[in-house]
Amino acid sequence: MKWLRSFNYIFLCLAVLSVTACSTGSNKTDVISDSADSSVIVYAKGFSIRYFSDYTQVIVNNPWKSGSIYATYFLVKDTQTEVPEGGVKILVPLKTIAPASVTHYEFLHLLGELNTVTGICQADIVYNKKIKKGIEEGRITDLGDAFHINVEKVLQLSPSALMMSGYNQKDANLQRISQAGIPVIYNNEWMETSLLGRAEWIKFVAAFYDKSQLADSIFSNIENRYNDIKQKVTNIKDKPGIMAGSNFRGTWYMPAGRSFMGQLFADAGSRYFYSNDTTTGSLPLNVEKVLRDFSDADIWLNCNFATLDELIKSDSKHALFKPVQTRQVYNFNKRMLPSGANDFWESAVARPDLLLSDVIAVLHPEILPDYELVYAEKLK
Repeated sequence: MKWLRSFNYIFLCLAVLSVTACSTGSNKTDVISDSADSSVIVYAKGFSIRYFSDYTQVIVNNPWKSGSIYATYFLVKDTQTEVPEGGVKILVPLKTIAPASVTHYEFLHLLGELNTVTGICQADIVYNKKIKKGIEEGRITDLGDAFHINVEKVLQLSPSALMMSGYNQKDANLQRISQAGIPVIYNNEWMETSLLGRAEWIKFVAAFYDKSQLADSIFSNIENRYNDIKQKVTNIKDKPGIMAGSNFRGTWYMPAGRSFMGQLFADAGSRYFYSNDTTTGSLPLNVEKVLRDFSDADIWLNCNFATLDELIKSDSKHALFKPVQTRQVYNFNKRMLPSGANDFWESAVARPDLLLSDVIAVLHPEILPDYELVYAEKLK
């Protein structure tokens, strides 16, 4: 099934958290200016921005090694500008870009920079209409699998920068691309543990387009909407029990308590078995344990199936869960194309206010009685 193939790809993207540690760039942060202003980053932990008189310094923190730097960029408006050693100098604003992850598209859309996209990875999982049109018209090149990017195509395309999700491993292909003079920008929004932390990476993307003020304004509006809707359930007493995810090849990956999904469940006013769990990412469980801990949950959210029949046919044990019996099972596939491309993986990253509204509308329909779901859809 195409939707399952898309899910498998995204699952792989989020599961690559092992193998040897890697640190790109340098810990050296020499400056050639006496003072600098820092961008205010409230939620995101993965990056920092400092403004000097002649350049902007953007640092990507290493999420796998506390206190170390993953990458350093010096953004200049003149290629002759001198910058410190230990980083990559990039001319801004970028003229063209090749974002390798679908999770980066909405940031570019909100900043009004989708027109700079000249390359992407895996055209079949693209939802964004403007990017799809560019692919169909030949203006945007498919660079292949992000895990095995087509180096020759990247070099031929020669974008101003290639934007990648960084992983805890070395990638020889990306080293070749960097050595050829194409900057590789590591966007690690997916490693954040809160939805607002992920969304705040719009400030990171904006720095490369010299649009920091616009990004601050956009994020502030999203943050305010998120907190306003969150406030509606802060003191609610009736909190439905919630479960999430699906059985994937014998293992059920349940959101950890400090993952961004775990935080979403808390902010939406639910009871979640792992709410006191202090880990991030996903918890690999067997079906028996999920049955023991979640069989009486009220709502099943983010179930990666299209129908209840499909869900039960995949594993008869699914019929034992209360949400299946009461028909309270939801996926995030409302905006999914026949190819399996799903806007949940794209725009929801930058619009946590919409995602939180969806979940609150499912859990507490009386609070948002006229709300139309954006990403969530009930299985029939």
